[in-house]
Amino acid sequence: MKTPALTCIALLVAACSFTEPIARPDIALSDQWMEATPVTDAAMPSADWWRSFGSPTLDALITEAYEGNPDLRAQGERVIQAELALRVANASLFPSLNLSGNSGWSRSDSDTRSSSTVNGKDRKNTALNLAASYEVDLWGRVSSSIASGEAGLAASRYDYEGARLSLAASVATAWFQYLASVERLKIAQENLAIAERVFKVVDARYRNGAVSSLDLSRQTTTVLSQRAQIDPLEVQVRQTRMALDILCGRAPSPPSAASPDTLASLAIPVVDAGLPSELLLRRPDIAGAEARLEAASANVGTARAELFPRITLSGGGGLATDALFSLAHPTSVINLSVAILQSIFDGGRLRAQVETARSRERELLETYRKTILSSLQEAEISLSNAARDARQEQAQAQILVEAERGLRLAELRYSTGADDLLSVLDAQRTHFAVQDQLAQLRLARLTGAVNLYKALGGGWRHPTTLTPTETP
Repeated sequence: MKTPALTCIALLVAACSFTEPIARPDIALSDQWMEATPVTDAAMPSADWWRSFGSPTLDALITEAYEGNPDLRAQGERVIQAELALRVANASLFPSLNLSGNSGWSRSDSDTRSSSTVNGKDRKNTALNLAASYEVDLWGRVSSSIASGEAGLAASRYDYEGARLSLAASVATAWFQYLASVERLKIAQENLAIAERVFKVVDARYRNGAVSSLDLSRQTTTVLSQRAQIDPLEVQVRQTRMALDILCGRAPSPPSAASPDTLASLAIPVVDAGLPSELLLRRPDIAGAEARLEAASANVGTARAELFPRITLSGGGGLATDALFSLAHPTSVINLSVAILQSIFDGGRLRAQVETARSRERELLETYRKTILSSLQEAEISLSNAARDARQEQAQAQILVEAERGLRLAELRYSTGADDLLSVLDAQRTHFAVQDQLAQLRLARLTGAVNLYKALGGGWRHPTTLTPTETP
C-alpha cells in the first residue's frame, strides 16, 4: 500500500515541476563602441532628451503629439486591454459563485379510457440555488496563464514606451526637415536675387555693346533655372508641415506665424553613448522582446499542464418548495463533489500544442537575439554618422566662405571687364550648390542626433534598474 502511494506522490511532484528556465540569447558584447569618438561635456540621454536642442517650439510640438497622436493613443488602449486580460487570468485563482432561482407552474392531464374521465394535476415549484466551483491548480496551469498575462502586460507597456520614443523622434525629425525646407527656400530666393543682380550688369553691358547676346542668354538661363527651383521647395515646405500636423494629431493647416527657430539657432547636443552592455537596459524594444519571450515560456507551462487531469471542487446548496413564488416550508439541499477530467485520447492534439508553444518560444528567442543585434548596429551607425556629419559640416562651412569670396571677385572682375561671364556663372553655381549642401548637412547632423538618441533608448531605463526614488 505504501509503495503505490509514494509512487503517486513522486509523480505528482515531478508533474508540478513545469517551470523551465527562460532561454537567453548568448551574445558576446564588446567593452566599447567601435565608432564612438571621445568627447568632453557629453551627457547621458535624459527622458526629455529633445530639450537639448534648445527649441521651445519643438517642446510644444512633442507635448501636443503625446496628447493627440492617434497611433500613440491606440497603443495606450492596447496597454489597457492587456491589463484587463491579466485581470481575467487572475480571476481563475478564486472560486466562482453562481446564484440561480426559478419558480413555475405546470399542469398535466391524463386520459383514462376505462373510466372515460380526464384527470388533471397542477404542479408548482420554487427553488433557489447557490453553487460554487474551484479548480485546484495542481499542475500550474492557472499560474502559468497568469505569468503569461503579466509578461504580456509588461510587453505592451514597453511597446507603449517605444511608441512614445519613436513619436518624439518622428516629430523632431519632421520639425528639422521643415526648418531645412524653409532654409533651402530662403537660400534659393537669395540666389535668385543674386542671379537677377548679375543679369542687370550683363544686360547693361550688352546694351552698351561690351558683351555679346550669348552672355545675356547664358545669364537669362541662370535666372530661369534658379527661379524654377523655388516652386518645388515651396511644395516641400507645405508637405513637411502637413506631415508634422498629422504627427501631432491635427488636421493639416498653414503655419500660423513664422517660427523663431532656424537651423543655425538649434543646438546639436553631444551624447554619451555609455557601454554596449548598458544598451540592453536602455531600449524599450529590447525589454519588450524579452517580455514576449517570458510570456512564451509561460505558455509552454500552460500547454504542458493541459496533459494532466483537471481537478475541480464543487459545492452547492439550495431551497425548494411546492409553492409558487414562495419559499415557505422549504426543503434544503447541500452537495459537495470532486471532479477529475483527464483526456484519454485526442489524436495527439495536446502534444502538438506543447510542441507549438515550444516552437513559438524558440522563435521569440531568435527575435530577441535579432532585436539586440539590430540595436547594436543602429547605435554604431548613429555614432559613426554623428562624427562624420560633424566633420563634413565643418569642411562645408569653410568651402562656403571661399565660395562667397570667389563669387564677389568674379562679379567685380566681370563688371570691370577683366574676366568673361563664364567665370561668374561658374562662381554662381558653386555658391548656390555649397549653400544648399551646407543646409542639408546641418539637417543631417540634427537628424543624426535624433537617431542617436533613439538608438540609445532616449533616456528610458528598465524599471528593474531604477532606484526607489525614481519612476520609470
